[in-house]
Amino acid sequence: MIFGSSTRVRVFVYREPVDMRKAYDTLSALVEGPMKKSLLSGDVFAFIGRTRKRAKALYFDGTGLCLLCKRLETGHFAAPWKRPGEGPLELTMNELALLLEGSELALRVRLSPMPYRPMADGAHA
Repeated sequence: MIFGSSTRVRVFVYREPVDMRKAYDTLSALVEGPMKKSLLSGDVFAFIGRTRKRAKALYFDGTGLCLLCKRLETGHFAAPWKRPGEGPLELTMNELALLLEGSELALRVRLSPMPYRPMADGAHA
């Protein structure tokens, strides 16, 4: 797994179509601006292009920013902008894998339970 331990990494998908010419700095601005997330958290931030043929994932691996780019030869990525709600969509690593494969099931319904994360006050999430 290129993103490290799948139980500790959170995945967030930007809800709007993104110009796939954007690179590190502009995608970073989307993470810290509209997504209101910390770029250096080690979380994965995914972006889908308007035509849904290209996607990018941005993450910090502890030493620098990494950018994964993918172009589908057939099919389309799921469109996060068609999902109701506001703010970034949170996925599991398995759901991200399906999204990046171009699976028709991606983003339709929750396919995996969210990982257990104890809350700071000792209560369970």
